[in-house]
Amino acid sequence: MAANDAVLTDDFKQTPYWWEAAPREPIVVQAMPASCGVAIVGAGYTGLAAALLLARAGRRVVVIEAETAGHGASSRNAGFIGRTFKTSFSTLLKEHGANYAIAVYRELQAAFDTVAGLIELEGIECGWRRCGRFVAALSPSHYESIAKTVALKQKHLGEPFEMVPREEQHREIGSDIYHGGAVIPDLASLHPGLYHAGLLDRARSAGAQIVTGTRVLSIRRETRGFGVATSRGPIFARDVFVATNGYTDGVDPWLRRRVIPFRGYMMASEPLRPEQLDRLLPQDRTIHDWNHNLNYIRRSPDGTRIMLGGNTGSSERDLARMARRLHRHYRTIFPDLEQIRISHCWSGYCAATFDLWPHLGTQDGVHYALGYCFAGVPMGSYLGCKAALRILGRPEAETVFADRAFPTMPLYRGGGWFMPLVAAWYDFQDRRHR
Repeated sequence: MAANDAVLTDDFKQTPYWWEAAPREPIVVQAMPASCGVAIVGAGYTGLAAALLLARAGRRVVVIEAETAGHGASSRNAGFIGRTFKTSFSTLLKEHGANYAIAVYRELQAAFDTVAGLIELEGIECGWRRCGRFVAALSPSHYESIAKTVALKQKHLGEPFEMVPREEQHREIGSDIYHGGAVIPDLASLHPGLYHAGLLDRARSAGAQIVTGTRVLSIRRETRGFGVATSRGPIFARDVFVATNGYTDGVDPWLRRRVIPFRGYMMASEPLRPEQLDRLLPQDRTIHDWNHNLNYIRRSPDGTRIMLGGNTGSSERDLARMARRLHRHYRTIFPDLEQIRISHCWSGYCAATFDLWPHLGTQDGVHYALGYCFAGVPMGSYLGCKAALRILGRPEAETVFADRAFPTMPLYRGGGWFMPLVAAWYDFQDRRHR
């Protein structure tokens, strides 16, 4: 092993750690059916949550996936389950009033509850734990800002919290770099690969057909539905639902102009001794800091490794190089990492929007849900269910995230080419605030 590879294990993998317990299924060549009730593009959380509900309602569902099922962000994310929204509660309160702000944040709780409900109802074994979250401050001003934010949410929403001053933070994290933070005790974590595998199994059992290794080439509106051209032949569908988020391509130029894909990165350590993990993460919570471009940390669901993410928005494609870069960065947080090697490093595409809102809607008859802005597990599951309810014509489909104006920018054609510049700006702002 080269000297600069000393931080990587001999069997270092550039694939998600989650695939060890939930390997991706091989692509099986199968004929495309001539027609269906609903064609769903994308076999991630959103598409599968919709497929499950629609199939149980009696619709004939075909889910079309370009890669293996769950190849994208659904098996690559960190597995944090929270009530995440990029527009703060205080901002909504000032700009739109208490009723609207409360309604939006109540739906974030509903998204959280959707994941918990699916796991319990469907009996999905995926390491679900209400472990709580520690939100770490990188400066005294961060600490004050966190305290104001969580206190305001407790006042209006009843959300619990506990402030942890700097002199007590070692009970939450084995680092001296922070200035205390807040514990949100009721947030959760899961194994994202196993959660996806569970949804996939239940959707199939309900009767949905999953066609993998098949790229959608075009969607054409016809008199009584849609003609969907694919790399395995055409299919006619009464309804079409696009659920591709950060992997939205040119098959729908209108959507591609409105979602901004960006890379997220994560790595897993080699197995550690229990005392090492207890020193680094004493409470086994999920952790992130108060940066714009945040760092995020957790234990693996089996309690044997530390998992670390960051450098979101970078354009780095060499994952061994990214692992070394993340390792150097995290050594400033955990000096103990100096002697700990990295076994896995991976990336995947998330998707933001220009207004930083998730969107559910219909364009030229085609249903869509995407643009989750760092909340893909809860919002993807929730809006997948809401999209299915819209297709079924159910009143429960109503949501504050539906049918909002979906902005783009002049000359933007998709691809998120500018995201490394945005990430660099966020990094500059984070350094300045510290």
